[in-house]
Amino acid sequence: MSSATAEARPEHRNLVGAFWRGFRDFRRSRPFWGGLLAMIAGVPILYFPYAHLSLGGVTIAMSTTAGAGSLIIGVLLIILGLTAWFQPAVRIFAGVATTLLTLVSIPVSNLAGFGMALLPGLIGGGLMMAWAKLPEPAVATAAEAPGAAEGTTAESVATEQPAAAPVAEEPVTEEPAAEAAAEQPAAGGSIPAQQAAEPKEVR
Repeated sequence: MSSATAEARPEHRNLVGAFWRGFRDFRRSRPFWGGLLAMIAGVPILYFPYAHLSLGGVTIAMSTTAGAGSLIIGVLLIILGLTAWFQPAVRIFAGVATTLLTLVSIPVSNLAGFGMALLPGLIGGGLMMAWAKLPEPAVATAAEAPGAAEGTTAESVATEQPAAAPVAEEPVTEEPAAEAAAEQPAAGGSIPAQQAAEPKEVR
């Protein structure tokens, strides 16, 4: 393996990955499947009125006076599918028009292309009308305001931490009841109980 071949492979992989990511973003930001089904529904409506089918050596042509109507309906369905892709703001109009044109093609264009355009047209119109843009993720909002994000993170960390253990207070030794009673004056007289309890010195 030469060095040129070894360097070309990563570039090829990156190119494919970049293309796939771009296609994924394109698909998620618009009613992709609804527009695709609308364009698929327009193909059989366009094809059968102007096709020459051969069955057992017999050529069958279906070009009738309804060929102009089939042409208009088929082209409009393809245009509506492309409009839903590149102008998602008018997806409601495109979905309603796709549904109505598919129903009109039943009597006008050989039963909606022999039924081959009926289901794709109705489902595609419904998907276009039901599609809604995804909300922006909350990560983008937090990235726009880094200060607010840091404050929120600090608050969450503070709430997650357990409460600090209470500081142990020094035990308070309660004085005996006798000492407490000695400090207070006696009820019967003005001499404190402590002085009364002390023996008098004999001179």
